[in-house]
Amino acid sequence: MNQSSSAPSPDGDAVIEVTGLVKSFGAFKALDGLDLRVTRGEVHGFLGPNGAGKSTTIRVLLGLLKADAGQVRVLGGDPWRDVVTLHRRLAYVPGDVSLWPGMTGGEAIDLLGKLRGGLDEDRRKELIGRFELDPTKRGRQYSKGNRQKVALVAALASDVDLLILDEPTSGLDPLMEAVFQEEIAKEKARGRSVLLSSHILSEAEALADRISIIRAGKVVETGTLQQLRGRTRSTIHAVFTGPPASLDGLTSIHDATLQDGRFTGTVDADQLSAAMAELSRYPLTSLTVAPPSLEELFLRQYGTDSSVESARWGTAVTGGVA
Repeated sequence: MNQSSSAPSPDGDAVIEVTGLVKSFGAFKALDGLDLRVTRGEVHGFLGPNGAGKSTTIRVLLGLLKADAGQVRVLGGDPWRDVVTLHRRLAYVPGDVSLWPGMTGGEAIDLLGKLRGGLDEDRRKELIGRFELDPTKRGRQYSKGNRQKVALVAALASDVDLLILDEPTSGLDPLMEAVFQEEIAKEKARGRSVLLSSHILSEAEALADRISIIRAGKVVETGTLQQLRGRTRSTIHAVFTGPPASLDGLTSIHDATLQDGRFTGTVDADQLSAAMAELSRYPLTSLTVAPPSLEELFLRQYGTDSSVESARWGTAVTGGVA
């Protein structure tokens, strides 16, 4: 990172701008020319399995690691040189929160707020109620899920420009996960920027304006969900009352199968109209077209690698919440 801390941001609309980021640990190259851009006011999903480089990227963004090569700008500053200034303008929630054992949750929230840009007291109170958190308990008394709640309340109530959330709902039950999604939607409406790393693909699908998929230290796909879907095939299901004698006439449809009148195939986005025209030649009782889910888009990059499935598509950054 050879850019001086006083240099302007390459893009005034970018809160995170990473170009050609390289980081090695001995012979292992964790990041291999990674590019990442998060714009102001967006929720950006950052997806990848264990070992892909997500956690290393986040540590570089937080100024906890120094990159070997490349350029990194966070809120217009250099995270390595300007770490103290930047940490007053951003809030970080890891997937495994550590709290001070003798400090109450409320005290921890207040301390973290002071380390940042201050706390919105009304928002703090609202979030404590929404997450059903008892702020009078001490850190040693909290379950993993409640430690996550403390960190989330502190982050969401802080007066900061950027939220960096790495597996933030780890340990939360489904009800609290739903509350989290609602609160992130509120932050998005307020114009706050969010980098969201999550192994819950439905969570990223529901919240993210744009998504970046990382593999082997590089971002291999980036864009809106609609853009990513446009690069892969949709699935067609149909039930015929008079099925075709042969599938040879369905030239715009791939992977076509027909069994007992039930048809399945896949179609490229630009061939959807042609596929519908081909299928409409035959009498149908039902027809559905399903665009690829985020999980399907993700697995297209990683195939059926069992290590991906066992990784649950995510990594947790261990350590404190400060």
